[in-house]
Amino acid sequence: MNTHREEGIRQTVRETYANIAKGDINGCGCGPSSCCGPSTEASTHAEKVGYSRDEVQAAPQGAEMGLGCGNPQAIAGLKPGETVLDLGSGGGFDCLLAARAVGGEGQVIGVDMTPEMIDKARANAEQAAVTNVEFRLGEIEHLPVADATVDVIISNCVINLATDKAAVYREAYRVLKSGGRLAIADMVAKAPLPESAREDVALYTSCIGGAATVEELETLLSDIGFIDVEIQVRFELGGTPASEAMGGWIADNVVSATIEAKKL
Repeated sequence: MNTHREEGIRQTVRETYANIAKGDINGCGCGPSSCCGPSTEASTHAEKVGYSRDEVQAAPQGAEMGLGCGNPQAIAGLKPGETVLDLGSGGGFDCLLAARAVGGEGQVIGVDMTPEMIDKARANAEQAAVTNVEFRLGEIEHLPVADATVDVIISNCVINLATDKAAVYREAYRVLKSGGRLAIADMVAKAPLPESAREDVALYTSCIGGAATVEELETLLSDIGFIDVEIQVRFELGGTPASEAMGGWIADNVVSATIEAKKL
């Protein structure tokens, strides 16, 4: 993908999620082809992708925006006192849950490239009176985080939107402490997507067109230096209105997965 096209996709993603933050559009910014399926109440969607009712109710209304494709909290194993980084923190839902898990001696950092999302997340943290979380404006390919300062990196249906996934995971490796770990929910592909799908900007912003294959991600993470790489498929899109809009092949091959790995 050339630099001009990468920047065009990045700008479209930023504009799309800015509109979601402002309430101009719902879901993953993408109508029926979204990884999230049809527009539904965010709390209902959260429970469908793996959050408990208690987790949904623990955050202010509006923090959970129906944008996820899994629950990274379920695999993160967060402990009191840990420092957690959320890549693409959106309205702050996962950050607020993480802040509760790591307690007052822990710290949570959310990074998002959309100013409107940062504003929304900060407002949600203030409403929830959570003081051990901060939100930083930045791109996940160029993290505004110091080297070797993070215990756990979480992310929910965001890295697929990055055009340079190698840069994202290299940055993740850089900021993790020795022994630090990834706990990520994302859309992945079981087989390479057709070029027509990758060239479709609407599918890209819908968390579909940018999905890397499981094999690509396993190789990438290992080459960077991660160990204990494990990618587990959690659910498929088949049978949803989203799958009907996308056609059978994509619905059968683009899936929600968890991505786990550790830094030596």
